[in-house]
Amino acid sequence: QVQLVESGGGLVQAGGSLRLSCAASGNIFSTAVMGWYRQALGKQRELVASITRGGSTNYTDSVKGRFTISRDNAKNTLYLQMNSLKPEDTAVYYCNAAYSFANYWGQGTQVTVSS
Repeated sequence: QVQLVESGGGLVQAGGSLRLSCAASGNIFSTAVMGWYRQALGKQRELVASITRGGSTNYTDSVKGRFTISRDNAKNTLYLQMNSLKPEDTAVYYCNAAYSFANYWGQGTQVTVSS
């Protein structure tokens, strides 16, 4: 059984930083493509960043240069370092694991950026 648990969200002023973590249980972490998604109020969930098991990364344009995704396969943990946060980054952030044609989701963590 795969479980993903996010942490690290909170309230921060514009220009500040947060680091999200996603702890994964199960045996898929080292081989899964991992990603962070976000969903703002009234909007569709969107991909923020993803990382393959080999470390190749992909970012949505709006966060390039500000956010960094990383993974520690030994600790089964995914990270998202968010710098220079903007009010438009306010959303619930979800951890995702894509493995063997299945998608697994965490419960989400709220990030609120005040102006």
